[in-house]
Amino acid sequence: MKAARAEFRAAAVRPSEIPAASGPEIALVGRSNVGKSSLINGLTGRRGLARTSRTPGCTRGLLFYEIEGGRLTLVDLPGYGWAQRSKQERAGWKALVEYYVENRRALAGVLVLIDVRRGPQDEERMLAEYLASAGIAFGWILTKCDKLSRARLAARVRELTPAFEGAHKRINA
Repeated sequence: MKAARAEFRAAAVRPSEIPAASGPEIALVGRSNVGKSSLINGLTGRRGLARTSRTPGCTRGLLFYEIEGGRLTLVDLPGYGWAQRSKQERAGWKALVEYYVENRRALAGVLVLIDVRRGPQDEERMLAEYLASAGIAFGWILTKCDKLSRARLAARVRELTPAFEGAHKRINA
């Protein structure tokens, strides 16, 4: 998907700052530095649209990227796991994300990003259970595939496939 028009729309660090929806939204979630911003840049064909960093914890709120004038919005959620931020700040992110996921009618689904080298960890399994129990459609995206040789990547995908089977709900956007 190379979007003809893609632009940053808004950032929200509190529920009151979440903008009105302009169309369906797909949220991207994953560990800090798993590649959410790189995926947004790749999908939109805009290299610097979403800011990438080597430092975990740079996404400090919900970041909204409007595609094709609002026909679709990608929402970058703060990463979880290790981040150079206080426990209090990370707890605030968790509350904001839960509020967004549980209350956003425009949310068509969630893409859970996982580093292919690590595979799904307890946090991803718990997240999948949470999304499924809340009736929220979700799917899996393997990232960092460029870090493995072609043969190792193919083997790793075969190893991981059983962990993902049945643990998703179809996203209709």
